Amino acid sequence: MNRNPHLNELGEFLKARRAELTPSEVGLRGGQRRRVKGLRREEVALLAAISTEYYTRIEQGRLQASAPLLDEIAQVLRLNDAQRTYLFDLAAKERVRPAAYRERQQVDPQLQRMLDDLSASPAFVIGRCTDILGWNRLAAALWTDFGRYPEQERVFVRLLFTEPWMRELYVDWEEVTRLAIAQLRMESARYPDDQPLTALVEELSARDPQFRQWWTEHDVAMRGNGVKKLRHPVVGELTLDWNTLTCGTDPDQHIIVWNAEPGTPSHDGLRLLASWTADQKPSASDAAT
Repeated sequence: MNRNPHLNELGEFLKARRAELTPSEVGLRGGQRRRVKGLRREEVALLAAISTEYYTRIEQGRLQASAPLLDEIAQVLRLNDAQRTYLFDLAAKERVRPAAYRERQQVDPQLQRMLDDLSASPAFVIGRCTDILGWNRLAAALWTDFGRYPEQERVFVRLLFTEPWMRELYVDWEEVTRLAIAQLRMESARYPDDQPLTALVEELSARDPQFRQWWTEHDVAMRGNGVKKLRHPVVGELTLDWNTLTCGTDPDQHIIVWNAEPGTPSHDGLRLLASWTADQKPSASDAAT
């Protein structure tokens, strides 16, 4: 019998999550020494009040669980909000099947004007596959002039693996990269048949063993906010806060805005970078964006 590949993905996700838990964390006794880490299928089934055979069929991709049962399993596995959203997106794949190919997203002109007006804060717009759709001059100064890359290569998670300067820029490159992969994994649940996204995952899996390993860990995350440390070649080390805004005309476009707390060396560094940027001649990509 051919198994549903979408349900297989859900099963792999459940397997990865139960491997992260110990019996004591869910109120069970550890018992005898285990050959593998994490909870056993029968333990998840016990806590979810279903039979081991029933849970096994879900995890093996042979059965689509109901929403109440998924909610119960999510509680058993201690899923956070992002993981729960991902779980239900996976389960809904058969009910909502998006088009296999989608036109490349384009940044809204009004949104680009808003980016340009943020002269003191670097900002860019990121799309479904972490495509960089738009950016302002300070973002170009902080990262790079994204306009020098062909559109198909102007992808944030791809640049993290292919460009040495990205590894140099981020003090915590692994943390940044794993988060980008986890966010991309969320998109894959919403758009399982999206050809550009599938091609991106296949390309990076083939060229980089770290991407391949981290992708198969099935970590997921939603875009929100946080703090990142950067090592800039012009202004030195920066500790920047970042926040995510969602575009009103296209919820699959997210505006990422960066800033620093006033009075800090990082705030002074951004002001210095903005001054340095203002003295540079506009590039061809500035005119395009």
